[in-house]
Amino acid sequence: MAAPGGARLATGRNAEETRAARVLRGGVAVVDPVLLLGLALAAGAPLALAPAPTALGAALVAAALRRHVGGLALAVAGVALVASGLRARALLDRAGDLYDGATALLQPPARCEVTGAVVGSPVVVGTAARRSRGGARAPEAAEDEGEPATARVDVEISGGTCGGRAVPGPLRARLYGAPVDLARGDRLDVVVDLAPLHLFRNEGLRDATAAIARSGVVASGTIVDARRTAEGRSIGAAVDRARASVRERIEATFHPDATALGRALVLGETDLAPEDQAAFRESGLAHLLAVSGTHLVLAVAGFAAALRAILVRVGPIAARWDAGRITAALCVPAAWLYADFAGGGGSATRAAAMLSFAMGARLLGLRPVGVRSFALSLAGAGAVDPLVACDLSFGLSAAATAGLLWLQRPLAAALVPGPGEGSEDRAGGGPLGLSSARARARQLLAPVATTLAAMLGCAPLLLMNGATFPLLGVAANVIAAPVGELAALPFCLAHAVLSWAPSVERGCALVGSGALLVVRSIARVSAETGAVLRLPEPSPAQLAALAATIALASVAARRAERLAALAAGAAAWLLLEVVAARAGAPRGWLRVHVLDVGQGDSILIDLPEGGAMLVDAGGFVGSPVDPGARVLQPLLRARRRARLDAVVLSHPHPDHFGGLPSAVAGVEVGELWDTGQGEAEGAGPVYAGLLSDLRRRGVPIVRPASLCGRPRILSGATVEVLAPCPDLHPDLGANDNSFVLRITYGARSALLVGDAEHEAEAALVARYGAALRADLLKVGHHGSRTSTGPELLAAVDPSVAAISCGVRNRFGHPSPEVLARLAARGVAVARMDRGGALTWETDGEQVLWSRPGAPSSPAPVGGAGAVPSGAAGAR
Repeated sequence: MAAPGGARLATGRNAEETRAARVLRGGVAVVDPVLLLGLALAAGAPLALAPAPTALGAALVAAALRRHVGGLALAVAGVALVASGLRARALLDRAGDLYDGATALLQPPARCEVTGAVVGSPVVVGTAARRSRGGARAPEAAEDEGEPATARVDVEISGGTCGGRAVPGPLRARLYGAPVDLARGDRLDVVVDLAPLHLFRNEGLRDATAAIARSGVVASGTIVDARRTAEGRSIGAAVDRARASVRERIEATFHPDATALGRALVLGETDLAPEDQAAFRESGLAHLLAVSGTHLVLAVAGFAAALRAILVRVGPIAARWDAGRITAALCVPAAWLYADFAGGGGSATRAAAMLSFAMGARLLGLRPVGVRSFALSLAGAGAVDPLVACDLSFGLSAAATAGLLWLQRPLAAALVPGPGEGSEDRAGGGPLGLSSARARARQLLAPVATTLAAMLGCAPLLLMNGATFPLLGVAANVIAAPVGELAALPFCLAHAVLSWAPSVERGCALVGSGALLVVRSIARVSAETGAVLRLPEPSPAQLAALAATIALASVAARRAERLAALAAGAAAWLLLEVVAARAGAPRGWLRVHVLDVGQGDSILIDLPEGGAMLVDAGGFVGSPVDPGARVLQPLLRARRRARLDAVVLSHPHPDHFGGLPSAVAGVEVGELWDTGQGEAEGAGPVYAGLLSDLRRRGVPIVRPASLCGRPRILSGATVEVLAPCPDLHPDLGANDNSFVLRITYGARSALLVGDAEHEAEAALVARYGAALRADLLKVGHHGSRTSTGPELLAAVDPSVAAISCGVRNRFGHPSPEVLARLAARGVAVARMDRGGALTWETDGEQVLWSRPGAPSSPAPVGGAGAVPSGAAGAR
């Protein structure tokens, strides 16, 4: 008779462990109904943002699991998914309404005198960038140099005025230049230059309103003057004051080159110098400076070990109570307090929830199950915030945890196949030596398996948020992770509580700084190798196929079935990649995308035979945002565009060329069309660097003399350069020397006039007259009153007019006079500051146009029957 054992209750194992064992198969827990529920609740955002692919993926997952989980569990998960998706959609719609209200109130941007309360922990910004520009220096020198540290803080405005207009409140804004000693709950009187957030709403990119829906922040600005009228008294305020104290001690005791690294690790303040941000991202080591779930677990585990060691030595407590349960009860609030202290990011919050469920099981006398705690953390997060999947740190934390739970053991076994220390090896002499060698190999390769499992789990999210995947990431992590997690983290955390012991505090700062600088050196060396894999961003359909593949592989009973599931998933991925590439380069259609890049111009054109051209790339002097990196790079990547047949710089002003260097980086360029005025008159280092880089790459630079009077057939479309012809006009400025392009396909055409003003317009009308006729007009000079005169409108007679202006522009663009002239002719107006980008397309006869979030609508032919402004695509 067999001895009692296994997974039966008679063994003495608790009921929780036995029930969990029934839902696990070979370490796989995807059939755990709680995990299904958690995944469904956390998938609300994907369902709201990409309903068709997400619904299809959910159906495929349900089909794969139908024999491995009860019908009731699948039904509950389905209902939870739909409910979470509807909640997410409602939050997104409400965020859109909030943003529209803020845009109406704050456009143009205004100086505001308002009252409000701090609702977010202050985050110090800008200190690392200043050090990067001017070299390392002691922190106390910043104030002497006129650059005191300032913070970014979220404030809920309850009343006041903006530019003479009353603020109805509440309105939540992110303010820069705030005092670093603020805390949540503090009441303020503030003078601030305020403007709506710029969301860069472009079709094909992720919905920018998700950030508003999660934070409530609809505006931002720089503080001119701030006065605290009352102090907050909440727990959050106490946490913020503790953060300020620790920040001050880090600045005072850490090596100057390591202060930003220390603040990132301990406080969650990402204020690294640009070169360090790039190095950590490209090396795959960014998680070592983030307040990740691992960091939280290590910190709370250290607290728990110290507390338990104390409790077991207190006789009355040890005699009457279980020290482990007391420790577990105290670890739950400690986890949440630490997550809040460390910035309250999604990663730390998810880890705090997972740890809380594990400690709750321990408190109840149950054995914690990692998979179940992970499932409950997902379910809790999705129930509280249906848009939690939009939080990158949360997603990376969950994906890394999933990778560790389900991939670490298989990868370890694959690295060193065969039995480790089986009993049969102990029976004989020779096999024991082989077993010992395997055991040592597994110990050496365990960190590799762990790192690889976490990175594979995160790979889809990393590809969604960056064009590269670090090939040396595993090696860099194996080297840097022990330094970061065993030296930097414990010493930096100890430093945070040792201000009462200055000598010990300085010692911890010395060791912590050294460890952080070692990690930074590893990141820089790894990034400098340039060993990265460049892959396109996964489409929603590909992510749905990935989810179905994981489900099929997870429930496969035999290795052959798992391999078949993986092979089918790979084939589906490749097929969907072909579909995505064809969708990004449509055939038989001319598509003109007038992009939302702020107060600047950028137009991406899909040509009828699959080619593409780019006209301008936005940019603005003094703005920290690079539209080339923020908009154009992701857009080209999502469309699988590795080549541009022609790049056109309409004229050498920064709001047209500022984003070009990053937009064309890594992209094959057929030609650059440039008026040459910038080179002749000197347009600054960005322009000069762009030309130098393209010449180095062998890209021809074509001037007006080679373009005028010679229509080009580019990938099936006819492109005519109408001005400046036959060459630059030396007596005119850059605006009136803008390239004017007429792009024709079949019977339809678009006219792009750059920043041409009345003098250039008069010359166009005199030279071409009715030949200027076009269905789409890209309005000149962002809708300024100096452009779009009645004579030009009469000659062009457009049905749709696109105005490239930003919500933060202070020039009054578009001019009321221009809008009135367009309205008088019945022209549909698409303003980039109201509703985002315009996509105008034609097959040579039919014409359609759309805005982000709205279906394509037929555009009228001719000005007389034009659709009213904003009728398609605007909110």
